Amino acid sequence: MKWMGRCPDCGEWNTLEESRIQESAMALGGGSSLQAPTPLALPEIPSEPSRRIVLENAELNRVLGGGIVPGSGILVGGDPGIGKSTLLIQTAAEVARRVGRVLYVSAEESAYQIGQRASRLGLDEGGLLILADTILEQILAQIEQVRPCLVIVDSVQAIHSSASGSAAGSISQVRDCAAHLLRQARQLNIPLFLVGHVTKEGAIAGPRVLEHMVDAVLQLEGERFHAYRLLHSVKNRFGSTNEVGVFEMTERGMAPVANPSAMFLAERLPNAAGSAIAVPMEGSRPLLVEVQALASPTAFSQPRRTGNGVDFNRLLLVTAVLSKRLGLSLSAQDVFVNVIGGLRIGEPAADLAVAAAICSSYRNVPVAAEVALIGEIGLSGELRSVSQLALRLHEAAKLGFGRAIVPRHALRGKGVRSGQNGADDNGKGGSSDIPSEIEVLGARTVADALDAALLK
Repeated sequence: MKWMGRCPDCGEWNTLEESRIQESAMALGGGSSLQAPTPLALPEIPSEPSRRIVLENAELNRVLGGGIVPGSGILVGGDPGIGKSTLLIQTAAEVARRVGRVLYVSAEESAYQIGQRASRLGLDEGGLLILADTILEQILAQIEQVRPCLVIVDSVQAIHSSASGSAAGSISQVRDCAAHLLRQARQLNIPLFLVGHVTKEGAIAGPRVLEHMVDAVLQLEGERFHAYRLLHSVKNRFGSTNEVGVFEMTERGMAPVANPSAMFLAERLPNAAGSAIAVPMEGSRPLLVEVQALASPTAFSQPRRTGNGVDFNRLLLVTAVLSKRLGLSLSAQDVFVNVIGGLRIGEPAADLAVAAAICSSYRNVPVAAEVALIGEIGLSGELRSVSQLALRLHEAAKLGFGRAIVPRHALRGKGVRSGQNGADDNGKGGSSDIPSEIEVLGARTVADALDAALLK
């Protein structure tokens, strides 16, 4: 970019020589038998979408939006050892058994290591082809020759192209390799899974453009020393990004959890102070989770507020409302809130459960064991309505909860009927969608809700 007469390494003058680097056929887009796409008139575009590959794994289907879309690119990220390779090789074996051949490209492990993992999981599908290679051009040649029904590349940071002089894992290598793999997958209408490394903060390593190039970005989370894993989508062009899949790491691999609510409440201690049940929505599915809180006197002038699984700003809001509207002296208390099971609750519908858990720990009075709490808390101490209340109540009734405390305003409007769950002046109420197995109590303020929830 500028004239330089002196070598910056040895310090000698007039020793630099010009060398011309000619781009290879790979960098120019040649060297492949793939035909260049041609423009299509709008009426010529097929109106019906490609048929998805519906998996037997219901949790993975849920997160993907109903199955694997042919020609799509899916990026899977997660901490080392969390179970990415285990989940993908199980998916590859299922597709090979039910649909056709699958090409599993391992750029970090040898074919022997992949075979040992498959043997440990009880997988012996003849249609699952293992390719241990790191050179992009050879991988593309194998994909074009085999024409599989699914391609998995583990991982995209470990492969490199001979057309680029940079090292594997660099920004240019990751971007170019992913671009060529996605181009071939879309032209051959083959779904492609790319495994990506993550940074210390948990984000996908490499250039941000990598996430923009793919159709879906899946994150596998969970504690390495616990059995449960949570799979959620950060981006999905073919489905919702609010769905969460729950898996259990077993000796036979990643097993989907059919009833996550029962799993989150399995080790719950009933009638324990500082514990409350929230009913958040994860996509289209309601979940029952236990929210635990601990309020203890602080020895410092600045009390601590620590939230695990809840939004920190919502926690500050709830503690401020409890201090101002209910008179709780939380300014001298350290407050810790934890959502059991590693789940993160992002919606305000769990505010009432968080408030009940904090108040229960502060007063050392347990919340009734059969009560589920649903509602958003306003700054004036009022309870605000939440969406899809009927689905939440059905899930609570299915797990044996006898009472639910909800905002009273949510029980008004269309579908309100009199009778067992009808709205009345005492705050009890419901609608025709409310199951008869559960008693629904409507409360105007958080003070009324806590009076009904805490044991006398």
